[in-house]
Amino acid sequence: MADSSKPGKHPQRGGPISRRQARKRAVEMLYEAAQRDADAVTLLAGRVGSTDVDPIADYTISLVEGVTARREAIDELLAEHAQGWTIDRMPPVDLAVLRVGVWELLWAEDVPDPVAIDEAVGLAKELSTDDSPRFVNGVLGRIGTIADRLRAVL
Repeated sequence: MADSSKPGKHPQRGGPISRRQARKRAVEMLYEAAQRDADAVTLLAGRVGSTDVDPIADYTISLVEGVTARREAIDELLAEHAQGWTIDRMPPVDLAVLRVGVWELLWAEDVPDPVAIDEAVGLAKELSTDDSPRFVNGVLGRIGTIADRLRAVL
């Protein structure tokens, strides 16, 4: 195993972190940024390379940057497809999970749609309320049915 403490190495990027762990970390960062009313990319930038926090996977960085860059479009889709819910009424953890899920559905070319939805539902089970997995599945399922058309115009 390579020694990541050698000069020139970047122990805070990449490494043996699963995509599931990277997604969870992205959700946590997006949630924290929302709670602090801060920019998620700025928050992330302050952590990458820091020895005070666990290593941050490249995929976490991609997710946080992607969600932040596309947040307006993502939130419009969520507001349109979260039947009976406004963005402001959604539990903050669910909103962070949904944002990651929508980004993966529409802009992560290497993530199949069912995987994006399943992973988001799994995060909701792990991080939120008992009702959250069903809510996340419903919203992402509705968006997933039109994902091909959305990818063509977004």
